[in-house]
Amino acid sequence: MDFNDSAEEAAFRAEVRAWLQQNASDYTEPLALRQGDPRIAEMGRSWQKQKAKGGFAAISWPVEAGGRGASPIEEVIFAEEEGRYHVPVGPFVGIGINLAVPTIRAHGTPEQIEKFARPTLLGEILWCQLFSEPGAGSDLAAVRTRATRDGDDWLVNGQKVWTSWAHTADWGIMLARTDPEQAKHKGLSFFLVDMRSAGIDVRPIRSISGESEFNEVFLTDVRIPDSQRLGAVGDGWKVAMTTLMNERASAADQSQSLPDVESLLAALGEQGRAANTRQLASLYAREQGLKYFGLRQLTRLSQGGNPDPISVMSKLVYANLLQDVSALGLDALGLPGAFAGRENHEAKKFQYGYQWSAALRIAGGADEILRNQIAERVLGLPGEIRSDKGVPFSQLPVGR
Repeated sequence: MDFNDSAEEAAFRAEVRAWLQQNASDYTEPLALRQGDPRIAEMGRSWQKQKAKGGFAAISWPVEAGGRGASPIEEVIFAEEEGRYHVPVGPFVGIGINLAVPTIRAHGTPEQIEKFARPTLLGEILWCQLFSEPGAGSDLAAVRTRATRDGDDWLVNGQKVWTSWAHTADWGIMLARTDPEQAKHKGLSFFLVDMRSAGIDVRPIRSISGESEFNEVFLTDVRIPDSQRLGAVGDGWKVAMTTLMNERASAADQSQSLPDVESLLAALGEQGRAANTRQLASLYAREQGLKYFGLRQLTRLSQGGNPDPISVMSKLVYANLLQDVSALGLDALGLPGAFAGRENHEAKKFQYGYQWSAALRIAGGADEILRNQIAERVLGLPGEIRSDKGVPFSQLPVGR
């Protein structure tokens, strides 16, 4: 395949391929484990440590932070080559590497950076994201989990939901309300939570696939030292935006376990099914547009820029593309695809893609929310009328 690599990039790709051939030989076949199985996260720790030892754990991080100080393009090259294997990567590692540590490095104290960055790089700390609540999903600023000051600590009470891999996480990043008399975006603070703290109850949520990757998390008088607050009191929304920008930029990262247009064409060929060429061309064009849009964003980052509101376009486009590709693939496979067992890896890929795409169109910001953000923050269109603007959170109706 022609990757249009420069000479330097081609040399790096060759280095990556040689390292993976030597170190990823145990992952040439899909893992025979269900999503949510804690053993996957433990395997992820080991794989992350192995990558760190080889110098590939966080390629674009600065050298002093344990990375290679390389460009985001090289990060993509490694991900492309790693994607040829069924390695144990996922939110259990990605939340720490892509969300938690970049947020800590942007807003944390030197002590916090030292405590969390390198152990996360080595797979010693796995993270979860304690943001969404039953009444605060797309409207994240509506969180009701309360953090009340108690001397040098905070006492936290509330409930979080849809928390990926919380059952295997060592630490969590959490948004909580510290001042209900402020407007809802201003009375929030951001905390780093030891998931082994007394008062934390993690309960699995079973998904349509029968797997339990998500969880509810109940917090009852959980004591958090003020030293684990990230950013200033009341600056939680600002800190959370750093996390969300990185989350939405990485949400479009493709996985070996998810279908693409190439696997769709293969499925159609194997089944001898004809397809609407205009429909296939549209899917391919969207996939290529997404690829090059992502490369443009990476070029911007490599030149010193930060994730900006337009980056949410990747997540918006990919979630819908994945759903369309998966649906067409299942249609091509017919009943054998719809009822495929775990041994039928290709059919299972389309099943999983279709189920996950429905969740992905909500997770990390629903389609409607992302379109509003693009309209208002990128195109400069007038914002929606908000009746809660400037109103103290304590005066808002429950559920708002």
